[in-house]
Amino acid sequence: MTQVSTERILHAINSVILGKQQPVKLALACLLARGHLLIEDLPGVGKTTLAHTLATTLGLRFQRVQFTSDMLPADILGVSIYDPEKHQFSFHRGPIFTQLLLADEINRASPRTQSALLEAMEEQQVTIEGDSHPLEDPFFVIATQNPAHQVGTFPLPESQLDRFLMRIQIGYPDKQAERALLTGEDRRQMLRQLQAEITPPQLIQLQQAASKISLSDALIDYVQALLAYTRNSGQFYNGLSPRAGLGLIQAARAWAMINGRDFVIPEDVQAIFPSIVQHRLQAREHLQSADWAAEILQQVAIP
Repeated sequence: MTQVSTERILHAINSVILGKQQPVKLALACLLARGHLLIEDLPGVGKTTLAHTLATTLGLRFQRVQFTSDMLPADILGVSIYDPEKHQFSFHRGPIFTQLLLADEINRASPRTQSALLEAMEEQQVTIEGDSHPLEDPFFVIATQNPAHQVGTFPLPESQLDRFLMRIQIGYPDKQAERALLTGEDRRQMLRQLQAEITPPQLIQLQQAASKISLSDALIDYVQALLAYTRNSGQFYNGLSPRAGLGLIQAARAWAMINGRDFVIPEDVQAIFPSIVQHRLQAREHLQSADWAAEILQQVAIP
């Protein structure tokens, strides 16, 4: 039943996002692993559409926040307003109180505003004036980001980047998919017609099933060897954190489940490895992040 559910979800998403099976599959694996997702790419390639399609297909309540340079943390979290009739402050919830928050163009906001998401992404709660407010379960942040060379962007700090389980790119469609986009139905109209394939409780069940996928000691040795290489090779300023290692295991389990297996194999780790590490590592040499991932996988032997 789990395999049927994930196949149905992927089919529905791929009916809207054409020719991008691998990024779609990675995005679903990220959410099944209870992770937050960062989508970095040029404007107009479908980042927002992918986030909205994921929310609709998974049956999640959805809020979109367009990040701008003048945005304040209260615009996301909410604010306490004094009620003169009751002679007390009442908290007015911000858009973060949802199940899937789309932080659109997150790197156009200042680091102060970006940091408003840290507690929510880590603790699934927000604290306002000393009071903690729990968020719903499931809760996800999907952030889109324009390339750093574009005008008006602020780089995300390392602490913020590390809270995103994956960073993916969509890229331009191939010729066949682009022709279908140009001649087919409007994607926004398709989104309005899209139906939820599962409910939030069923999504939680899928997440629980993913967390129980079997992982052998040899696979744990392999993950530890990958982490150790990033820390000891001397090629990176900082190696991967234990949080990255936990995320790698969770995402590999989700990837195995999507592929119809109840155990993880090395190919699962290798498939999701680039999306886990490319936003966390900073090389001492001027290499592309995709090259870092490929080199690490090449250098570390499978047990």
